[in-house]
Amino acid sequence: MDPVTAGILVAIGLVVLMAIGTPIAFALGSISLIALVADRGIVELTYFGETFFDRIAEFGFVAIPMFILMGAAVASSPTGRDLYRSLDLWLGRLPAGLAISNIGACSIFAALSGSSPATCAAIGKMGIPEMRTRGYPDGVAAGCIAAGGTLGILIPPSVTMIIYGISTETSIGRLFIAGVIPGFMLAGLFMIWTMIACRLAGGYHNPLATAASSVKRSIRENIDANLKAMVRVLPFLAVVLGILFALYGGVATPSEAAGVGAFLCLALAIVIYRMWQVAPIKLIMRDSLRESVMIMLIIAAAEVFAYALSSLFITQTVASAIADLEVNRWVLMGVINVFLLVAGFFLPPVAVIVMTAPILLPIILAADFDPYWFAVVLTINLEIGLITPPVGLNLFIINSIAPDISLRDVLMGSLPYALCMVLGIVLLCLFPGLATWLPTVLMG
Repeated sequence: MDPVTAGILVAIGLVVLMAIGTPIAFALGSISLIALVADRGIVELTYFGETFFDRIAEFGFVAIPMFILMGAAVASSPTGRDLYRSLDLWLGRLPAGLAISNIGACSIFAALSGSSPATCAAIGKMGIPEMRTRGYPDGVAAGCIAAGGTLGILIPPSVTMIIYGISTETSIGRLFIAGVIPGFMLAGLFMIWTMIACRLAGGYHNPLATAASSVKRSIRENIDANLKAMVRVLPFLAVVLGILFALYGGVATPSEAAGVGAFLCLALAIVIYRMWQVAPIKLIMRDSLRESVMIMLIIAAAEVFAYALSSLFITQTVASAIADLEVNRWVLMGVINVFLLVAGFFLPPVAVIVMTAPILLPIILAADFDPYWFAVVLTINLEIGLITPPVGLNLFIINSIAPDISLRDVLMGSLPYALCMVLGIVLLCLFPGLATWLPTVLMG
């Protein structure tokens, strides 16, 4: 069978399996096994098992469950509540200040947890009811949290950046630092649109109005509450900064830094918030184990899928066809962006990265694009997929937090933020230094 026909059949089989609800890891593994056995016979079962387990046996993958554990310790503690209250006290009295403080809280919490769903859930549980109480439009209240939650996969430390680094054999430390300026640039774009949306809708917090849920506080009480909340949050921020320093300074490997960070965040959550009972610690471990196993299964299955595509010469044919396109390199980048955007509509970021990054990287390098810049562009494309249907994980998280806000309102409130991300990609294309300048300055 020629590679083109084989590729079409594999693609159709994969889509069918996922359409009937098969988990991604099992869909990838099943279609890979069927394709290999059909092409080469039953002997391929031996290579299937070896490929499946050899890939995830690499020491570098230790960083993934450790960073997930670190994020779960933060997400399962009241850290998000303290962070939210502190920023609300400083920014809540500005026009649209509460919505802006929610985006700021999402940005900082993203750095603490490294997870978009965790960020979306932790800040959304507090932010959405409060914004609606103070008269913010439902679309703005839902949209700013859904979009702010996507920053979890861009602002370091990011699990998806780790997976990209391992998949493409690029520096994880440099990937982390490449996401800093673009991450806060997106947060700034989100804040600007939030202010515009609130003005257009005519609904934002009036500093002189008294909300039913608000409690009048003196200036001294506000300062005291703010300081107490910040004192509890600062140790977690210090751990993140310490991890980044260890990575960029060459003090520790990503796996070592992740292990120390996970231990410190878990210890801080227990000590600061007095989580001495077994139940909350058990919950943290359970959530970490579930997410880690899911990600590792997807990575292992995607490695087998990549092996099957390569064995059937599908990968080489696709790469050759793209490379042979006699078009401007920016047209090529546009085609790749559209492909990533469509993939992000249907697949989670982890699956897209492990399936496409090794194939696309040689093409990117041949077109003279920086691989770290491309990692940021790829990540923003996948962020868009988190707030757009049909998968749109953050949309469903928001809908579960506030079920009386219709999914349509959540979607309509989120779409302008998706356009902000598209603008972010355009700015990165016009000014690549937004992603490459800081890594060059810090790491040479």
